[in-house]
Amino acid sequence: MKPIAVIGNVNVDLILGPAAPWPKAGTEIIVDHDELRVGGAAGNCALAWDGLDVDYEIAANVGNDQFGRWLSDAFGARGARWPVRPEGTTLSVGITHPDGERTFFTTRGHLPRLSLADVYAVIDGDLLSGGYVLLCGSFLTEDLTRDYDTLFDWADRHAITLALDTGWPLDGWTAENRAAARQWLSRCRVALLNEIESTTLAGVDDPIKAARALRSHMPDGAIVVVKRGPNGAVGIGADGNPASAVAPPVKVVDTIGAGDVFNAGFLVSLARGEPLPACLAAATAIASLAISTLPRSYGAAKPSEKAVP
Repeated sequence: MKPIAVIGNVNVDLILGPAAPWPKAGTEIIVDHDELRVGGAAGNCALAWDGLDVDYEIAANVGNDQFGRWLSDAFGARGARWPVRPEGTTLSVGITHPDGERTFFTTRGHLPRLSLADVYAVIDGDLLSGGYVLLCGSFLTEDLTRDYDTLFDWADRHAITLALDTGWPLDGWTAENRAAARQWLSRCRVALLNEIESTTLAGVDDPIKAARALRSHMPDGAIVVVKRGPNGAVGIGADGNPASAVAPPVKVVDTIGAGDVFNAGFLVSLARGEPLPACLAAATAIASLAISTLPRSYGAAKPSEKAVP
């Protein structure tokens, strides 16, 4: 298996709920569930890799407070190397609703200050040579995003394939954000976006047509995946051919981070050299298991899933 890593946003999630109806200002309600856990796209992906028992690297930073120390401790030796920012750690409070929807309140915290120097402090390009690196949380990590061109050059020098999951921009897909995303895609060989992100960015409603439109901005032989939640996933492979996977019916317990878990499963399969249909099927199965189990489960690891340079 080729080496894998993730670069991006790790923060604290406090999940509360369910809440219905939304409380009036100045009142208090009691909810049945609370959970304090690691969050952020990069954090969720790394937790899935931990659950699958695969080797990986992760580049992130934390704030200078007890939440930051808690996040670092959650990742053991990997987290111990993360740079500490003077800001407080980013905290996201998620309020769940009976229909499965969520409302998030998030502080800016440390995430905008994740920098290229922070990445270089914990990621060894030589060790990742020939492997895959997931880049996520693009619209949250302002300092790093400004240096994306330099990061892309670094990846090229080390023959690293970059996979991009931008996440949803806080101010929506403005013309400026669309132009930025297309520029990033032009330097990445794998795109992992959800259906709303893909169709909105591409400007077409059909997910396969959206995938083809996004692929037109990417290098030759690029892979584009559109995550469709309960409808599975579709993608365009390196050969230009479409593929799809159907999600199994499950009783949903918690969908938070489902797309990040999908990313983790997809990249593990890709790093093992599996074809696109198998990668889509494996990622969909892992994400479906994760959202239907409490505590969350990702399935059993395979002996061949240990990364080697």
